[in-house]
Amino acid sequence: MADWAPHTVVTDEYIDPAPVTALATLFDDGLPAPAVGDELPPLWHWVALPQWAASSQLSIDGHPFRGSFLPPVDLPRRMFAGGRVEFLAPLRVGDMTRRESRVDSVVEKNGRSGKLVVVTVVTTLYTPAGEPAVIETQNLIYREGAAVSGDVPSPAPAASMVPQGAPFVARDDAGFDFRTDPTLLMRFSATTANAHRIHYDWPYATGVEGYPGLVVHGPLMSLALAETHRLSGGRRVAAIDHRNSAPLFCGQSAWLRPSDDGGSIALIGPRGLDGGPHTSIDLEVIA
Repeated sequence: MADWAPHTVVTDEYIDPAPVTALATLFDDGLPAPAVGDELPPLWHWVALPQWAASSQLSIDGHPFRGSFLPPVDLPRRMFAGGRVEFLAPLRVGDMTRRESRVDSVVEKNGRSGKLVVVTVVTTLYTPAGEPAVIETQNLIYREGAAVSGDVPSPAPAASMVPQGAPFVARDDAGFDFRTDPTLLMRFSATTANAHRIHYDWPYATGVEGYPGLVVHGPLMSLALAETHRLSGGRRVAAIDHRNSAPLFCGQSAWLRPSDDGGSIALIGPRGLDGGPHTSIDLEVIA
């Protein structure tokens, strides 16, 4: 870390309709795909502005090498832990936006699973008129690798999974069941330019990083929660606080459960309500 210093990266980017349409097709939830001139739904900038790294810049895990924009943390596991996104002005499909990103802090900690490092990144997106449209604080956690037993799970469970169709299935009680399969994870990886191997490479996810299967993307879970708000006809969102508390693995059942007052939505996975949600968002809406 001694030779690394944070710096601001500024780029001018096109809000491309192609990945926006790709996400709408992936969700397949009956809502029309935002077209050129339409406002981006909450959190869809994660898809509309993909950042592709050069192939020569990818590390063993599929992420770009650390030590340029992100600090050279020497811990192998990287997780999308959550953050806060404020929506100040509309971003529209087909517009140009200026992106300003910087690493705000790097904090070393000791947790129950050992050493970890929390990296906080702040990004501002601007309208074509130069007004701040989105201000985002994102937390990334780097952790020590898990012990990998000699009995590595066989790829057969993933190979036998069939496409589940649309990932949102309305429930009679409240919210939606959220279904995942390897094709959904692969398509989301491609749409967001995310080459992290834990989402599509079963031998790597299980044999190197020690997971029991393919890992559902943290941003995909947060986006699914925000889409639940849209599907319910909720009011315009001013800000979203999102937290990824536990991993969800491909094929596991999950429930997108809105609160009674509509102010929050939780993704409840196999660990259940008593164990807390896997992912949750708190919504600030405009009256």
